[in-house]
Amino acid sequence: MSGSRERDNMLHLHRSWTPNIDRLAEDGVKLTQHISAASLCTPSRAAFLTGRYPVRSGMVSSIGYRVLQWTGASGGLPTNETTFAKILKEKGYATGLIGKWHLGLNCESASDHCHHPLHHGFDHFYGMPFSLMGDCARWELSEKRVNLEQKLNFLFQVLALVALTLVAGKLTHLIPVSWMPVIWSALSAVLLLASSYFVGALIVHADCFLMRNHTITEQPMCFRRTTPLILQEVASFLKRNKHGPFLLFVSFLHVHIPLITMENFLGKSLHGLYGDNVEEMDWMVGRILDTLDVEGLSNSTLIYFTSDHGGSLENQLGNTQYGGWNGIYKGGKGMGGWEGGIRVPGIFRWPGVLPAGRVIGEPTSLMDVFPTVVRLAGGEVPQDRVIDGQDLLPLLLGTAQHSDHEFLMHYCERFLHAARWHQRDRGTMWKVHFVTPVFQPEGAGACYGRKVCPCFGEKVVHHDPPLLFDLSRDPSETHILTPASEPVFYQVMERVQQAVREHQRTLSPVPLQLDRLGNIWRPWLQPCCGPFPLCWCLREDDPQ
Repeated sequence: MSGSRERDNMLHLHRSWTPNIDRLAEDGVKLTQHISAASLCTPSRAAFLTGRYPVRSGMVSSIGYRVLQWTGASGGLPTNETTFAKILKEKGYATGLIGKWHLGLNCESASDHCHHPLHHGFDHFYGMPFSLMGDCARWELSEKRVNLEQKLNFLFQVLALVALTLVAGKLTHLIPVSWMPVIWSALSAVLLLASSYFVGALIVHADCFLMRNHTITEQPMCFRRTTPLILQEVASFLKRNKHGPFLLFVSFLHVHIPLITMENFLGKSLHGLYGDNVEEMDWMVGRILDTLDVEGLSNSTLIYFTSDHGGSLENQLGNTQYGGWNGIYKGGKGMGGWEGGIRVPGIFRWPGVLPAGRVIGEPTSLMDVFPTVVRLAGGEVPQDRVIDGQDLLPLLLGTAQHSDHEFLMHYCERFLHAARWHQRDRGTMWKVHFVTPVFQPEGAGACYGRKVCPCFGEKVVHHDPPLLFDLSRDPSETHILTPASEPVFYQVMERVQQAVREHQRTLSPVPLQLDRLGNIWRPWLQPCCGPFPLCWCLREDDPQ
C-alpha cells in the first residue's frame, strides 16, 4: 500500500489542469468533507502519522510558534509516539518517506537524529528534513529572513549610536570612560551589520538541504534537480520493493512558496506561477501512477491523496496570489476553525477493491489513515493511548453508511477554536466557533499584512455565545444562526460543549514541542556536511 500527499489545497482548479489527480478521483473514492487536524503543516503531519490530535503529542505551541522554525531546533515528534509506519514496519512492510518531513531532526547533538523519519518507523528517507519556504530562494515573501534582518539592523543602529556617543564623550571629556567599552560596542555593531548581510545565506544553508537517510546529500539544494530527483527516488523505491508489501509516503514539496517549478512548466497555466506549480505536481502524480503500472503494482496498491491544510491566502504580493485558493470555503491556512484552512482533498484508489467514482460526504479526518492502514496490514491499533482516528475501510467499501466521527475538534496551536457535530438522525452537520481571528483589513477574508492569523491575544474574538453554522446548508459559513433563527440553537450548543468537556478530560499534559525552548536555533544541533558554518556539498549526480 502506498500514500501520496501534497502541500496545499488545489483541487478547486478546473478539471483540465489536473488530469492525473482527476483520474485518481474518477477511479477511486472521493471524500468531500475530509478534515485536517490542524491548519498548518507540522501539527497536521504529526496528527496524520499518529492518528492523534497534535495537542496530545505536544506538537503545538502556546506562544505563536505555529510550526518548527529551524532544522537546528530540538523540538519534534516525540520518540514515544507511534506512527503507522512503525507498526507496518513491524508487520514486515518496507517503509519509505520521500519529500518533506518537517517534524524535527535532533535532540542533543547534530547527529543523534532522535526525531528523524528513520526513528519513527521509516526504513528509507530521501528529501527535506525541514520544509520548502520562501527564504530558500530569497523571496520577498519571507518566513523569517526579513524579520531577522530588520532586528539585526535595529540592534546595529543602537550599538553604533552607543559607540559614537562614547567616542564623542571620550574626546570631549564629557563621559569618563576607557577606550575598551568603545571598542567592544564598535566591534559588536560591525558584527551585527555583517550578520544582517549574511543571515539570508545562512538560512538557505541551514534549512534548505536534502538528506538520504542520515546523510546530507545536497546543501544547499539545487532546485533545478529537485523534482527529477524525487521522481527518480520514487521509481527506485517501487522497483526495489515491488515483490513485497510496502508503504511509501510521497510528501511533495509542492505547492508551497517559493513555488519552485521546472522551466517546461513555467507560463503553462492560466493561473500564474501557482497554477504552473500545481500542473507540475499533477504531472508528477501521473509519473508515479505510470511507474505503478509499469511495475505491475496498480491493482495491488492502495493510493491515498490529500493535503495537510488549505491554501495560504496571506501569501500575496500586490494583486498576485501565490498561496492558492480555497473555493467556496471561508478562511485558509493557519486559521484554526474556518473550513478553508482545514477542509482538504481526500481520494482513495484501490482497483477491484474500492468502488470507482464513489463520493462520500461524511466527515472524515487525516487521522483516520492511521487505524485504516494499520488494520489493513494486520496490525493492532495501540491500546495504551487515545487514538482519535477511525477505520475508514467500511465507509470506503460502502458497508457502512455513516462515519464514526460524531464530533471533530478544531485547534489553533493548543487553543480549541471550533468543533463540529454530525447529528446523524437529522442529517445535519453543525459547526460551532468559540474563537475566530480578526481579519485584516476589516471585512477581508484573511489576515493580510501578517504571515498567518493568530490563535490568541487581541487579534482574536472569543464569542459568547459561540457562532453556530449549519454546514449541511451553508458550507461557506456565511449565515450565523441565532436562537431566533434556529429553534434548536441551545440544544446544539449544550451538546457540543458537553462533547468538548468530554474530549478535554481525555487530554494529558505533555511538553509542547513547538514552544520557545524546543523551537529556537541551536548551533550544536545544526546538520552540516562540512565544518560549521561551511555547510556545502553535492554528493550525488544529476538524475538520469
